[in-house]
Amino acid sequence: MRFLAIALILFRISLQISHAERTRFAFVEKQMGADFRIVLYADSEKVAKEVANAAFAEVERLNAILSDYDPESELSRLSDTSGSGQHIALSDDLFSVLDASQKLARQTAGAFDVTIGPCVRLWRIARFRKAFPLTEKLAEVRKAVGFRHLNISHTKQTALLEVPNMVLDLGGIAKGYVADKALMVLRKRGIGSALVDAGGDLSLGDPPPGRKGWRIEVGGLKHRDLPVLELARCSIATSGDIEQFVEIDGKRYSHLINPSTSIGLTTRMQVTVVTSTGIQADSLASALSVLGTERGSKLVQKLSGVRAYFVEGVGDQRTLCVARGK
Repeated sequence: MRFLAIALILFRISLQISHAERTRFAFVEKQMGADFRIVLYADSEKVAKEVANAAFAEVERLNAILSDYDPESELSRLSDTSGSGQHIALSDDLFSVLDASQKLARQTAGAFDVTIGPCVRLWRIARFRKAFPLTEKLAEVRKAVGFRHLNISHTKQTALLEVPNMVLDLGGIAKGYVADKALMVLRKRGIGSALVDAGGDLSLGDPPPGRKGWRIEVGGLKHRDLPVLELARCSIATSGDIEQFVEIDGKRYSHLINPSTSIGLTTRMQVTVVTSTGIQADSLASALSVLGTERGSKLVQKLSGVRAYFVEGVGDQRTLCVARGK
């Protein structure tokens, strides 16, 4: 028994030494229109490059499924069937994302809605031209928007887009899902201490050696009481209009669109969500931005394992509200 105890102690010491010897490596690639950054701790540069390349290959694979920019993606081909009456078979990945999207759409009474694509495209033009969309154009695209027009079959794993001209847009959920999957690739290849940053949507593995967590400082709108977070084995995402917005006739319109009005948000707000998965953090941050602080906080309080930081800005003034789930 004494020999066994000594052996266990030596084993623990050897583990501590091996973890301490691991080196930090960082890799960045342009993926899904954003900088994808992978930070990991590995025994060698060779191992680090191999596992990072495998994770980036997974990102590329998923982009070919979930992209609304690529006309040949599975998502785009699904949108092309809108109004045809066809029930289209879905891959496991697209089904997972659409199923999660519809669940959140129901929870938020449509504040999160992946059928918002026609409005998103219209507002992209508006931001480019710096001109408010024509009223008749807004009315036209709104006919194709509404999460209830997207019919998902769980038994057959199919989707039906019930009305013509629907365009699905996964901009508020896809990167979080992809970050989760990329982190999973790293874990399967023996890398526990890792971080995947999908353009601001972070999925975090085990903490760096010798630390309790990854040090995350929320950017954008600042508030003196907004903490620097130390996190591990969870995900964090921030949504807001800090970078993507347009000013028209002195009024600021966010790239985030309220599905009920088809108009970009005008309240200057930033929402940061901490939860167990990237897909939930990403989509919930978008939904809470639309709901606003009061309604959003009430939703968070009903959810399990969720924390949300709402920062609102009016001029130079900042207000912070922290909501915690049950």
